[in-house]
Amino acid sequence: MKLIKVLCIAAGLTLTANAANAQQKIGHVNSDDIFASMSEVKTANAAIDNLTKAKQTEIDKLIGDYQAKLKTAQEKEKTLSEANKEAVTKELIAAQTELQGLGKKIEEGRTQAAKEISAKQSELFTPLQQKIQNAISAVAKERSLSYVFDTSTAQGANNLVYTDGSEDITPAVKTKLGATATPAAKATGKAK
Repeated sequence: MKLIKVLCIAAGLTLTANAANAQQKIGHVNSDDIFASMSEVKTANAAIDNLTKAKQTEIDKLIGDYQAKLKTAQEKEKTLSEANKEAVTKELIAAQTELQGLGKKIEEGRTQAAKEISAKQSELFTPLQQKIQNAISAVAKERSLSYVFDTSTAQGANNLVYTDGSEDITPAVKTKLGATATPAAKATGKAK
């Protein structure tokens, strides 16, 4: 009789433990909506817009110079005659060289502007994205959520953005498939 009682208690404890493990809470968040609602994002966007406009103005000035010199060269070409062929040809060759240099300068300006704008975006938006990630983690912990999925379209919809450090079965799956095992990254409580 005691044995049956012990077995019933053991079975009850096992079922209770399994039920507790099975009740993991899952949440979701739309990081696009959060991001768009932050005043810091509006300020950062204004700074990026101002930088973009300034860089575009610089490039537009170079393009204007290029177009003016091209027009001058085209007008000069119309004056070409047998009497001034040598002098005009030299001027046209010089103008062509100058136009090629300006074309290269325009392309370099565009490339440099894109790099500067990208760097500014990274400088301004990375801390905001980290701030959002920290807030998601904090809310998930407060609400005892095991997993949080991001439903925003920018994140590709349904990306895992938080986990409580649950068991990573990647190595076991690799072993089962006969794949080469690599050391698994330690769980940090965050997923990106």
